[in-house]
Parts: sequence; C-alpha cells; structure tokens
Amino acid sequence: QVELAESGGGLVQPGGSLRLSCVASGDNFRHLVMAWYRQAPGKQRELVARITSTGTTDIVDSVKGRFTISRDNAASTVYLQMNSLSPEDTAVYYCNSLNFANGMNYWGEGTLVTVPS
Repeated sequence: QVELAESGGGLVQPGGSLRLSCVASGDNFRHLVMAWYRQAPGKQRELVARITSTGTTDIVDSVKGRFTISRDNAASTVYLQMNSLSPEDTAVYYCNSLNFANGMNYWGEGTLVTVPS
C-alpha cells in the first residue's frame, strides 16, 4: 500500500506559478514511477507529466515548456513546477504512483489549482 499526499494547490492569477508536492509513503519510493494527472471540470482525467525511477521525464505537449516534474528520492517526494499558468490549467491535480514490479497503482486525493479568467 502506498499513501500519497499532495499539497501546493490554490488560487493563482494568470501568468503565475505554483509548485505542487506529493509525498509518498509505504513503498520504496526509488522504485516507483511517479506521475501527475489533472481533471478539469466536466473533463476526463489526463496525464500531465511522468518521471521514472531513473529520472526520465515525459511531459504532455499542452504544458511542455511551462511545467516541470522532478523527484527527491531522499524525501520520497515528487514535484510539479507550474509556470505561466492560464485558466485552462484549472483542475484538480492528482499524484499517481506505479510499481512496475507488482503492478500496483495508487492515487492521491488531489489538490485543486484555480486560475481565474
């Protein structure tokens, strides 16, 4: 069992920045693939960024150049740095962990990011 706790969401003006954090507990964090997803009102949950256990990152085109994902294995934490935010980035952001060895997949409860228009 992995428990994920997100933080860092809030209200930010267009063009502003936020950094989301997700602390993981209950498994060997170094072995986990970590990801951020988001779900906007009325839309399906979508992948935003992913980082493998070796630090390889994958960022979706819609946020490429504005968002960065990183991890601190010593702190069992994954971050999502979000810059140049726009109203289209308004969503609940979810942290996800995947252990390829056993296939276990876990979600955090989400943190709301609101960028007013």
